[in-house]
Amino acid sequence: MKTFKYTAVNMNKEEFTGTFIANDEQDLAEQLARQGLFLVSCSIYSGETPNAFFTLGTGKVSVNELTTFCRQFSIMFNTGIPLLDILECLKDQTFSSYFKKIILIIYEDVKAGKMLSAALEKHKKAFPAFFISMVKVGEASGKLDVVFDSLSEYYEKNAELRRKRKSAMIYPIILLIMTVGIVILMLAFVVPRFREVLSTLEVEISGFTKAVYDISDFLVNYWLYLLAAVVAVVLVLIFIGKTKKGAFLYDRISIHIPLFGKVNVYQATASFARSFGLLLNSGMDMSEAMDEVKVVIENRDIKKRFEIAAEEVRHGVPLSVAMEKYRVFPKIMIQMLSIGERTAAIGDILMRSCEFFEDQVARSLASATAWLQPIMLIIMAAVVLALFLAVYSPMISIMNGLT
Repeated sequence: MKTFKYTAVNMNKEEFTGTFIANDEQDLAEQLARQGLFLVSCSIYSGETPNAFFTLGTGKVSVNELTTFCRQFSIMFNTGIPLLDILECLKDQTFSSYFKKIILIIYEDVKAGKMLSAALEKHKKAFPAFFISMVKVGEASGKLDVVFDSLSEYYEKNAELRRKRKSAMIYPIILLIMTVGIVILMLAFVVPRFREVLSTLEVEISGFTKAVYDISDFLVNYWLYLLAAVVAVVLVLIFIGKTKKGAFLYDRISIHIPLFGKVNVYQATASFARSFGLLLNSGMDMSEAMDEVKVVIENRDIKKRFEIAAEEVRHGVPLSVAMEKYRVFPKIMIQMLSIGERTAAIGDILMRSCEFFEDQVARSLASATAWLQPIMLIIMAAVVLALFLAVYSPMISIMNGLT
């Protein structure tokens, strides 16, 4: 027996699609005919996640699409629309073809009697583990509408923070590119021309000017080797980042780096607060919630300390005490966890505090970029001034000798 995906029409030429189990195409056509349907086309239905080529090989559904999916699901579920009808509506929305194919497979699986979480779990590469866990919690607690509403807000906030981070870095990156471009332009084209002019005047070149000329000669003569070296260094750094120890080292550096260390710490804290609060408020017990929330902590250094702290919590240590011992999150988070423990309302406290930490991410990011921009301008000005003095100081010496 095989599962077929079919398209059929009835006597009124109304089109129907779905899946059906049959021996072969002829058997499928006969079974549909008994229901007053005439087979138009069919294909073997695998139910597997579609090819991820057009997602750059990641196979992940974009955050924007996931946010829209959660928001629309929540709205329709709250109005009393049955689950199958919601999925049927969503598979026809303006999502990418890749995501629409996945929703169609989920629809067929749910139609065949699977739980929504089980249908989602078949596509682990497409959906975040946290998303699938939350759907399981929603089904178990009977709060699927609340879960999807919370998930849409969670992904909206995450997407907003990522947008702010990217937009804040655009100007400093442009300044860095301009600085490097100006240096290369001067060393490769301007400095050699001035050197040719000065060589005819038999001016003695020494000191900083000679050093700049030597650097210019090296760049002009060996630029291909320099380019190869830069590419090699970048590839080595990427390779190190792909290793377990290298990725851990990069993550540890990212939370201690000047200016942006606080941004990364607050972002991890904000994600933890919202996610852990959602899990607890949805009915999951603390031990299980600590296992599930790890997937949203992207920084490996913070995650490692959290896992050690979580193990102590399972052995009876209060959550706030374990978090403070291993310095997992900022002190203000520890204080809020402590208040939550005393009032038996950790989930509520975290859900109320997550906006504070998200605001701290934005504030820290604004402060970091406010410092970074003038620093980059000063570096740019200093480099250009140094090159200008190196190039023009011999000319100035000649002019002084003539007066």
